[in-house]
Amino acid sequence: MTGEPLKLELQFDDWAMREPFVTATETTTHIRTITVTLSADGRSGRGEALGVDYLGETAVGMAGRVEAVRADIEAGIDTSGLLELLPPGGARNAVDCALWDLEAKRSGKRVWGLLGIDALPVYTVYTLAMDSAAAMAAQASAHRSYPILKLKLGPDDTAEKIRAIRAARPDAELVIDANGSWSLTLLDELVDVLLVNRVAMVEQPLPRGADESLAGLGYPVPICADESCQHSGELEGVADRYGMINIKLDKCGGLTDALAMIAWCRRRDIPLMVGNMLGSSLAMAPGFVVAQSCRYVDLDGPLWQRTDRRHPLCFNDGLIGLPDARLWG
Repeated sequence: MTGEPLKLELQFDDWAMREPFVTATETTTHIRTITVTLSADGRSGRGEALGVDYLGETAVGMAGRVEAVRADIEAGIDTSGLLELLPPGGARNAVDCALWDLEAKRSGKRVWGLLGIDALPVYTVYTLAMDSAAAMAAQASAHRSYPILKLKLGPDDTAEKIRAIRAARPDAELVIDANGSWSLTLLDELVDVLLVNRVAMVEQPLPRGADESLAGLGYPVPICADESCQHSGELEGVADRYGMINIKLDKCGGLTDALAMIAWCRRRDIPLMVGNMLGSSLAMAPGFVVAQSCRYVDLDGPLWQRTDRRHPLCFNDGLIGLPDARLWG
């Protein structure tokens, strides 16, 4: 990527959820994202970020971080220099993805082509928002065409909900996201329920900073790190606790660091998941590149919104087609 001068534009975008998105830690009815547009030579690249809310990131805060380094960016920064200019997080993600998009537009190649990747459509999970056992079973039945379901589950009535969803969808692959709301005691108590109901993976059962007990646990169901691993600099510290890593571009600060995480995990034969913090198709499209290296793909954020970008991602019963070049990359 060149160091030629760039023009930076920054805007806020508001998105309403089609229904409340409920997890063990929050209920979301609308989100505000930032969109960074970088232009040069008559071409433009875009990147979107929601930020990491549990780390205190907001659209206003991310915009402030971008504005603080506007001069450095417009002087012609590249993705390597950006790693030194901004820390991991949503602000860097929006700029980094805009840089990748701009490079693709300038080169006439898709981003995966620049990386030497043969991109293929991928299946995303469909996320079931946390609710009563009956309501979650109904959600599962209503989305029968989706082969993989991700269950948002807290510490209450957990076994009942798993059994109800499995009864409603005996065919589906099930993964669970606890968002750090479980205890080690509950994790132990649920072993048989998880095995009998063929749960394929549990994401972030224990809180970040309180998961030391997972080291060497040998749990019979794979456990994936989400909140406990934000970026490439944290991989070494969690490798003995988790058998899978969830990469989110808002956490690690863009596609550039995500690629470093992929390379690190590939060398150690650690499977990967790509996730999202919610957002439009523009936020998911760079994740599609990461998805090419992942066991699980969680890029269903746009399906929860009332509206989306122009030229949105195409979801066909959970199968995501290649992003339109007019959207990103």
